[in-house]
Amino acid sequence: MPDRTPTDPATPSPPDGDWLGTPFLEFTREGPFAVCTVNRPEARNALTPAMYFGIGYAVNRVNADDSLAGLIITGTGDVFAPGGDLGGGGVDHWMDFGATLTMDSVLPFDTLRTSAKPVVSAVNGLCQGGGLMIAMCNDVAVVSDRATFRVPELFRGIADTYYSQMLARIIGPIRTRDLMLTGRVVSAREALDWGLVARVAPHDDLMDTAREVLAQCCRTAPQARGVVKASLDNYLGLHDRIAMRTSLRAPEAAEGFRAFKERRSPDWVHPDLRISGRL
Repeated sequence: MPDRTPTDPATPSPPDGDWLGTPFLEFTREGPFAVCTVNRPEARNALTPAMYFGIGYAVNRVNADDSLAGLIITGTGDVFAPGGDLGGGGVDHWMDFGATLTMDSVLPFDTLRTSAKPVVSAVNGLCQGGGLMIAMCNDVAVVSDRATFRVPELFRGIADTYYSQMLARIIGPIRTRDLMLTGRVVSAREALDWGLVARVAPHDDLMDTAREVLAQCCRTAPQARGVVKASLDNYLGLHDRIAMRTSLRAPEAAEGFRAFKERRSPDWVHPDLRISGRL
C-alpha cells in the first residue's frame, strides 16, 4: 500500500476521495458495496486512534453516498483486529490511546450500531478487544472457521462497561463472566453456539459469504429496517461511561498498560500466578 500521509498535498483527505485519514485502512468499492480493510500487518492490525476514527468515518461515508448500499469490514492475513495499540505506535499516532477510550467522537462503536445502511464484518482471524466490539456493534458478523475471540480488557486494568453491557445482553451474564473474568480464547464454533456471532463460513469462502449476507440485508426496506435497528439498539442499552472513564484514570489501568508494553504480568497478579510474557 502506498505511504500516504494527510500532509501530502497530492493525497485526498476527508471529505474528498476515499482516504480514511490513515495509511492502515483501505477503502475500496465493489459495485454497490464498500470494503474497509484493516491493513497493518507489522503490528498485527492493532488499532491506532486514527484507525478507530477511520472505521467510523467509513461508515458515515457509505451512509452519505447514494451509489453505495452497504459496507464490509475485514482484516488482512490471519488477524481481523486485536483491539487498540497500547504501545502507542504507528505513523498515524496523534493522541494517547488511553484518552481515546473515553472519546465517543473517535471510537466507532455507536456509529456502527446506528448506521442507516447495513454493515457486515468479515472476521478473517484473531478478533479481540476493540475488534470484537466492532464485530458485535455492526449488523451481522460472518466469521472464518479459523477465527478466535477474546476479551482481555481486565488484564489491562480496564473496567470496560461497554463490554459488560453488550455481552450480557448478547450472550447472557453467565457466559459474560466466563469470557471477561478469565480472558480465555473462544473458537469460531463456540462463538456461534453462544450467539456471539451470526454465521461461520469456511475460511476461503468468507468474503463471498459476507457479500451475500450484505446483499440480503440491503434488499430489506430501509425505513422499516431502521425501526427494527432502533428497537434492537434500545435493547442493548447504554454503558456506564462515567465508571469506565474513572477506571481509565485509575492506577490499575496505568499498571496494566505498562505491563502490556513491558510484556509481563501486572503487579496485581500473585507472584505464584505470574507467567512469562504478557497476559
